[in-house]
Amino acid sequence: MKYIIRTITIILIYAGVAAIPVNAQIDEIGFGLGGLSYTGDLARGYKLLQNRPAGTFFVRHNINDHVSLRYAATGGILLGGDANNPIDPFAVQRNASFRIIIVELSIMMEYHFLNFKSGSAKTRFSPYFTGGLALFGISGNAEKPEPYSSFQPAVPLGFGMKYIINPKWMVGFEFGVRKLFTDWLDNVSEGDPLKKNYQYGNWYDNDTYYFTGITLNYAFYRIPCPFPYH
Repeated sequence: MKYIIRTITIILIYAGVAAIPVNAQIDEIGFGLGGLSYTGDLARGYKLLQNRPAGTFFVRHNINDHVSLRYAATGGILLGGDANNPIDPFAVQRNASFRIIIVELSIMMEYHFLNFKSGSAKTRFSPYFTGGLALFGISGNAEKPEPYSSFQPAVPLGFGMKYIINPKWMVGFEFGVRKLFTDWLDNVSEGDPLKKNYQYGNWYDNDTYYFTGITLNYAFYRIPCPFPYH
């Protein structure tokens, strides 16, 4: 596990340095507001009402009309517990819960399916797919059943929709999932059921967290869109 974390961290840093243009060009800057949710040993399915406040700040470099490179910092509250919706009788006895703060740094590529920025664009909007690498930190799990690192790698994947408001402003919606390499996000994983303390989970199934939010960004250049703006 330590080897995986070290390797992905090195790749993340190298990709960030290698991808930055020589002139450090930033085409867009923006922020987003939304929520974080999670699935794992205390929650088996995504629940919209489980989302807690989160925000993101990002800068973007547009490689061409379809592909962009995004650097982002995302943070928010993440929580879960057996008391809300226990998944089985063992969860009732376990009665575990957690509340943490997540801080994430990511580098992601975005691919826009429609040509909505060029002079030949026939639409103001485009769905898009995004994926990349991330490193996140956990704060809040003070008492750890087993020693594990509070800094972990992740593979962020997501999809969304963008809409051009005018030549400078763009709004979007994004849903993203973070594929993790740890089962300790909720502070529940390995354990011995024979001890009858019920502080155990399925360590063969890693935890996952999600970001859902609305974004708004400002472009430092004029989007050559043929639509009239008012």
